[in-house]
Amino acid sequence: MFSGLGYAIVEGFRNVSRNTKSSFISIITMIFTMFVFGGFFAIGQNVNSFLVQVQEKEGIEVFIYDETTEQQKNEFETAVKALDGVNSVTFKSKNAALEDFKSRIAKESDNASEILEGYSGDNNIFPASFIVRLTDLEKATAVEEEIARIGARIATENRTEVAADFQTENSTQKDTIVKRILSKNQVIDVMVKLVRGARIAIGIIFIILLIFSVTIISNTIKLSLHARRREMSIMKYVGATNSFVRGPYVIEGMILGLISSVISLLLIGSMYDAIIKQIESSNVLKQIGINLLTFLDIANGLIIVYLFLGIGIGIIGSAVSMKKYLEV
Repeated sequence: MFSGLGYAIVEGFRNVSRNTKSSFISIITMIFTMFVFGGFFAIGQNVNSFLVQVQEKEGIEVFIYDETTEQQKNEFETAVKALDGVNSVTFKSKNAALEDFKSRIAKESDNASEILEGYSGDNNIFPASFIVRLTDLEKATAVEEEIARIGARIATENRTEVAADFQTENSTQKDTIVKRILSKNQVIDVMVKLVRGARIAIGIIFIILLIFSVTIISNTIKLSLHARRREMSIMKYVGATNSFVRGPYVIEGMILGLISSVISLLLIGSMYDAIIKQIESSNVLKQIGINLLTFLDIANGLIIVYLFLGIGIGIIGSAVSMKKYLEV
């Protein structure tokens, strides 16, 4: 077994050196295809990271009526936390809401404290609320609907649920403890569609590049096979197994794939961080507080993908090209 493996490795390297021109063309072609895929892979990883960061930052704000009792608040918080898709529920009191508004106004006016001084204590017009953060933005609409139902159920425990008005914009504190639900459904929908589109695009590109690379590797190995077809026929007639004959060409394909993978990884690594720094220098990302991934963040995943592409394409390309020559 060891001698057979050693023979395959040695002959694999010899095949690469014998077909220098075709091997070079194969490597350049695979570097291009893998570099393109690496770029889309990086975009996909950043889109996923962007979605996760938004899920952590953005939430549904559920405003409640002032008449809501502490027992109702606790019951509401417990019920919402139990919903599928909810990550956390945080209560914001009327005073906290007032202080938040003061902080925002202070950035635009030096007289914010004086302007809002009369709204403290019993004159506080800001409602208390619950900040609901999600584990999956795609479930935002469903969570909102359930929140409305929970608010109505708690407020109407002594009445039939049919009597409650689930449309919070038309309801009163008699129908529900939920005064208003504030969310960014349109923004969320756009982000979810963006992530889905990116995943589909990456999948399609991956399949195209896979087929393209397998074809290139197959054609390169066919040149080696054609030049040594007589030798292979003799080996088959004297009892050599298909595995023994196939070994050097599988190794050749893997070598071409691995060389392409290493060079592509170095190219992506040298360019990625420089591009990210340029993008992050824009004020847009700073304002929304979103951070892009560094190359180290995506390196492990990219290495695994490149190894799969390099070795996998080499093996598949070899198998495809050798099918005809093994039929003796």
